[in-house]
Amino acid sequence: ITAKAAVIFVTLQYNVTIPATEEQSAETISLYHYGIKDLATIFFYMLVAIIIHAIIQEYVLDKINRKMHFSKTKHSKFNESGQLSAFYLFSCVWGTSILVSENYISDPTSLWRDYPHTLIPFQMKFFYILQLAYWFHAFPELYFQKTKKEDILCQIVYIGLYLFHIAGAYLLNLTHLGLVLLVLHYFVEFLFHISRLFYFSDERYQKGFSLWAVLFVLGRLLTLILSVLTFGFGLARAEDQQLNFSTGNFNILAVRISVLASICMAQAFMMWKFINFQLRRWREHSSSQPQSVKKKFVAAKGKSSRKERENGINGTVTSNGADSPRSRKDKSS
Repeated sequence: ITAKAAVIFVTLQYNVTIPATEEQSAETISLYHYGIKDLATIFFYMLVAIIIHAIIQEYVLDKINRKMHFSKTKHSKFNESGQLSAFYLFSCVWGTSILVSENYISDPTSLWRDYPHTLIPFQMKFFYILQLAYWFHAFPELYFQKTKKEDILCQIVYIGLYLFHIAGAYLLNLTHLGLVLLVLHYFVEFLFHISRLFYFSDERYQKGFSLWAVLFVLGRLLTLILSVLTFGFGLARAEDQQLNFSTGNFNILAVRISVLASICMAQAFMMWKFINFQLRRWREHSSSQPQSVKKKFVAAKGKSSRKERENGINGTVTSNGADSPRSRKDKSS
């Protein structure tokens, strides 16, 4: 009885079957576009993401936490990095396979050619549905993970930025560019969180953060370059630059400037956070280094003073002749 309603939640909607042609392919192709029914699919896979989150937490992260005996601060950060590193790795591998199969890497002009990209293959639509479902599931996880009240606002902003940009790429038919930028960003974030996991296991591990710092800056520059090429050169030279909701064409000057400004502001915000993070680490390192040198100097001075006192006592005793061999010989004679 409920099969017809359940299909809306489980399977992807709005498929379009393109008949086979002799020039393109000998088989029919099924492509997809978006619609209001996608909200039901996103809701269902949001529940799936909550279940998977709980499984990873229960059977992987909690067991490691019991063995390592982390403090409360490290415990929450370890759980966060463990969950996000698994998600980023999964998304990077899947997104890269889509880029390779659709030849987006070998042909950069595909980012803006034949815009609007209203019809997308099954894998790409399913990728965007799962991305939105995962970041929507992060809101109830704030309650399940018992996030501190002072950290909730920061987490909401963090999640909102992901949802805003992913949903914007999906609704404005910029799925090609959005997929490339997501894979690039997820790879850098995966390196950071996996480095933090190794750091929690051994605090001497610092090489991963150095590599992440270099790739973080390169990732921001590459994101800006691809965005400027797409909106400033590719879409700006397209023939059809009229707003048309029926065809899904949003290639007008106001939309291009707004999207490009949003991407630039997001990159500037991340660079500002990155610079503050690096400056704080540098200050902590510079402040801890003189203290360690001072402790070594005080320890060395204490050892030398103890030796001087011992030598002084021995010299005094010897000069008094109380216990010297010569004084005992004189007494016996």
